[in-house]
Amino acid sequence: MAARFCMDCGHPLEMRDIAGTVRRACTRCSFVHWGNFSIGVGALVLREGKILLVRRAIEPGKGNWTNPGGYIEQHEPIEETIVREVKEETGVTATVRSVAALRDQPRDIHNVYIAFAMDYVDGEPVPDGVEVDQAGFFSMEDMKEMQVAGFTRWLADIAFNGNTEGLYPDRQPNAPFIGFGFSNLRREQGNDF
Repeated sequence: MAARFCMDCGHPLEMRDIAGTVRRACTRCSFVHWGNFSIGVGALVLREGKILLVRRAIEPGKGNWTNPGGYIEQHEPIEETIVREVKEETGVTATVRSVAALRDQPRDIHNVYIAFAMDYVDGEPVPDGVEVDQAGFFSMEDMKEMQVAGFTRWLADIAFNGNTEGLYPDRQPNAPFIGFGFSNLRREQGNDF
């Protein structure tokens, strides 16, 4: 459902050209409705040549095996989101190594999905019993006999066979950006570009 009223002052929205794009804008104040978006995250956790997968216990995708993941919360750094999701769904502790893949799905609610290569720390996979009913580490060979979602097969191929290192968290950007998260290509220490 499209927004009909201003989220700042409550007055009706109208269709108006904003910098060359027709958008819903307030008839009274400067509010512009930029659209509806969702950002999902997924974990690619490898251990001993196997990837961590969960079987969905709820829709969408009930019964399919997928990589652990979920949606970011407001005011939650994205790296904390994926660490939390892995822990909640499987009991496994993992840390972010890099951004491994990105899916852009333009639609009414524009969906962006970011897959993280993660380092296994500890824990044995135990399903949460709510969102997932099974969890474990599986090889590509194991996955041939499982009902694995197509998108997850693509991500598993990247995890096992990807030929790039991805984007790494930049813990020391060259300018202070409080409350922001940045990732870039890994660079040699002391090597600026």
